[in-house]
Order: sequence, then C-alpha cells, then structure tokens
Amino acid sequence: MDAIMKINGVVNGIVWGPWMLVLFVGTGVYLTVLLGFPQVRYFGFMFKEVLGKLGKKKEGEGSISSFAALATALSATVGTGNIAGVATALHLGGPGAMVWMFISAVFGMTTKFCEVSLAVRFRDKDDQGNWRGGTMYIIEKALGMKWLAVVFAVFTFFASFGIGNMVQANSTAEGLNLGFGIPHLYTAIALAILTALVIWGGLTRLSTVTTYLTPFMAIFYIVGGLAVIAAHLSQVPAAIGSAVHYAFSDPMAMPGALAGWTVKIAMTKGIARGVFSNEAGLGSAPMVHATAIVDHPVRQGVYGLFEVFMDTIVICMITAVCVLSTGVLTAQPELTGAKLTLSAFQSVLGGTGTMILSVGLALFAYSTVLGWYWYGETAATYLFGTKVIMPFKVLWIVLVILGGWGGAEILVNLWDLADTLNGLMAIPNLVALLLMSGEMRRLVRDFDEKRRTGVLKD
Repeated sequence: MDAIMKINGVVNGIVWGPWMLVLFVGTGVYLTVLLGFPQVRYFGFMFKEVLGKLGKKKEGEGSISSFAALATALSATVGTGNIAGVATALHLGGPGAMVWMFISAVFGMTTKFCEVSLAVRFRDKDDQGNWRGGTMYIIEKALGMKWLAVVFAVFTFFASFGIGNMVQANSTAEGLNLGFGIPHLYTAIALAILTALVIWGGLTRLSTVTTYLTPFMAIFYIVGGLAVIAAHLSQVPAAIGSAVHYAFSDPMAMPGALAGWTVKIAMTKGIARGVFSNEAGLGSAPMVHATAIVDHPVRQGVYGLFEVFMDTIVICMITAVCVLSTGVLTAQPELTGAKLTLSAFQSVLGGTGTMILSVGLALFAYSTVLGWYWYGETAATYLFGTKVIMPFKVLWIVLVILGGWGGAEILVNLWDLADTLNGLMAIPNLVALLLMSGEMRRLVRDFDEKRRTGVLKD
C-alpha cells in the first residue's frame, strides 16, 4: 500500500498540478471566446429556462425531465467540498483562493455547457432501451477513438467507488456524529437502506428523490450561511476586498497571515477547489444530463451553466464569505476543513449552527452517493453491458456500509486514490471538448437560429 500511495502521490501531483489547472481554465477560456460568452449571453435565459418551466412537460426524446437531470447532477456536485473543501482552500491558500475559485467557476460554466450539450448530441440507448451518454459516447461516436472512451470509462468506474461512495458515506456518518452523536455503524446501515430503496428503482426513482432532496438541502444550507453573513454584514466588504487584493498580492503581508500563503498557492488551491466542487471539465455530470427530455442539445447545456453557477458561485461563495467575514480563518489558524466552517457558523448561531452544518454535511454527502451511483452504473454499463447493473447495485450498497463504518486511515488512502482517478477523468474529457469545439460552435449557431426564427420556443 505504501508503494501504491507513493506512485499515486506522483500522479496526483501531475493531474492536479499547475499545468493541468491551466488546461482546465484554458479550455474554459477558449470555449468561452469561441462561443461568444454563453454564460453571459444566456444568463437571463438560464433562469427563465430552469426556474420558469418547472412542472411543464417538454417535447423531445429522453428519460427524465431537464430539471430532474439537473437536480441529479447537482446532487453529485454539491457535496462535502462545498463545506469542507472551500475552507481547506482558504486555509492553505489564504483569502485570495476565493477569487480564483470564482474565476475558475465563471469559465467552468462554459466548459460544463459544452460537456452537457455534446453528451445529449451523441447519446445512445443501451440494450434495455435506456438512454446513456457522456464523454465515452462522445469519444467513440464522434471521434472514433474507442480506446480512449474505454480509458475514460475505467477511470470513472473506479473513481465512483471512492469519491462517490465510501468517502461520502463516511462524511455522512461524520456529520451526524458531529451534530447528534450517532454512532457511525448505525448511520452506515441506515444510509445503505436508504440508498438501496432509491437506486433499486432505477433512474426514474433516483431523479425523483434528488428533485426534492437537492433544492431542500441547498436552501437549508444557504439560509444558514446567509444568517451568518448577515450577522457580520459590516465585515463583508472588507472580507471581499481582502480576497480580491490578496488574490494578486503577497498574502504574507496580511495581518495574521498563515505560513505558506502565496499568490501561486492561492491560485492553485482556489482553481483546484472550484474544479473539484463543480466538476466542470471532469465529464461526470453529462452522464445524467444526457438522459433529459429535451428538443435541442444546447437547451440542456443551459442547465449545465446553472449547475456550475449554483454549486460554486452561490454555495461555495457563501461558505467562503462566512469563513472570511467572521474572522475565524486567522483567529483560529489550527482549524481547517469542516471544523473551520463549523467555527464560523457557531460564532453566530451557536448550537443551531452545529446542527445546520452537521445536517448540511450529511445531506450533501448522501446526495453525492446517489448522484455518483448513476455515473458508476453508466461507466459499468459501457464497459460490461447491462448484465452488470444488478451486481453493481449490490456492490454499491455494500461499499456504502463499509465507507460509513470504515476506519480513518483506509479512507484517507481511498480518498487520495479516488482524487487522482477523478483528475485522470479530465484528460480524455478535455481532449474531446477541444477536438469537438467546431461541432459545439455549429450546435450553438443552430440553436440561436432556431430560437430566432421561432422553430424552438423559449
């Protein structure tokens, strides 16, 4: 295991290193310019499309509604990283990490927009008649590179066990133990039962549950976060100003600065956390967006814009402003991760803050288990066919129990391995996005023309 983890450390340093982060952001910048800044042009249309058509039946092929696909994707992206990961980025990189997280999200909106649009464009049905899509289908059908499609599917398959299952199950158990003292084993068993009840019903039940769960948990956490910010409203302008200033200036000049803060670290930690949180560029979320009932690929791509906006620009930024405006970042330098965010909430809400954060952490983690199940199943189906679906469900439930109950050391190793596999997913995905940029531009022009002429209704 020591040898494996040493190799993993080297590979992880590459896939989440500066050059890969430049590729992440650079791809987003290139696609943004090529497509005429879709995150700006479609911003108003995005809200009208996502929130203005709730409950309305749509035309087109697919398995679930566009909003249900968005909710399922958000259930996977809105996870422990929004609470613990943001605080860790600030602890390691200083206030400036918040700005770089924001910048990566702005361009990540376009990246996710393209991923989702292309996934719908090149989706296909499996031998049971279910819609399937994602990077592996784009690479095989559009680029004819079956080997690279298989590589992506393999990375997704193994990453799902750690980052989408065992680590999240443990975070759920940790959250409930933190707030209510519930033993890990009890949570693990309950979580396994709840997960089984959902995934056994297939995509329809999965999307139905996440359609209700995701908005509830997001609003629950946002309201708590805004209450903390409201109590320190007078400190918010200074906190934001400090973040902007130290994103580009020496953070060590800041009063109370922690050892190791530099502009480079602020940049890398902020961008990495943004990418890791909203998964723009990883190729995960398109696997569920590809199942949406929609009349044009780009229309579903707009839901991808909203996904990154809500995950990072809203939820992650609320966490960051809470930590910065309450002053806990420098007042309690020994804290990091969820404990740092918890301290910010407790400073205003006391025991209620503990409850909000622990429940939020548990719900965010549980929703990730549900969302990532579909990604793992899609990768498994692509590699082995539909015969693997039932054994995969059983394996997923067993791993939920082991993850919720498991020891800390094994989970740390698993997290590190899954983190590397998650990053490796990005390489074939970003290659596909760059090679398909011409097709993406054609799709956007076609969508704009059909909206202008009334062929497609807003």
